[in-house]
Amino acid sequence: MKWTETDIAVYEKEREYVDTAIVPLVPISLTSNIKTIVSMGEYITIISGELERQLKGRLLLIPAVTYLQTESMDERVDRLKQVEAELFKGGMKHIITLTADIDWKQSEGQVESALLWMPAIPLEHMEGQYKMETISAQVKQVLQFVTNTWQSNINS
Repeated sequence: MKWTETDIAVYEKEREYVDTAIVPLVPISLTSNIKTIVSMGEYITIISGELERQLKGRLLLIPAVTYLQTESMDERVDRLKQVEAELFKGGMKHIITLTADIDWKQSEGQVESALLWMPAIPLEHMEGQYKMETISAQVKQVLQFVTNTWQSNINS
């Protein structure tokens, strides 16, 4: 389910079945490595959207948590922790954060969500068919990660 009025209306009725939130982490910068930063955000946005489409009714895709590339990791982690707290308070059992920013890997142990880092694949010069195949392959891996997250929480 998406962060839209229509989907949230359904979410409120079906809340007991929607136990997972997807949180895209998207960096912002207009001063350095702009193309790389934009590519990371675009990639995670596409993967998140496709994941939501395939698991609609089981998860909620929240708006991206954005941060400035110049922010310290402590500031970024604090903001994500606030989002996590709100989502857990709202009844989410699983939170999965998706990022293409390798910097998040060093802080993975500081957050409660399951963090999935995926290197951004530059999509701008790919032909349509190859682009869709690449995205599909990546989403398949993310689906496995989500399933493993659900399984590990059942077994703990």
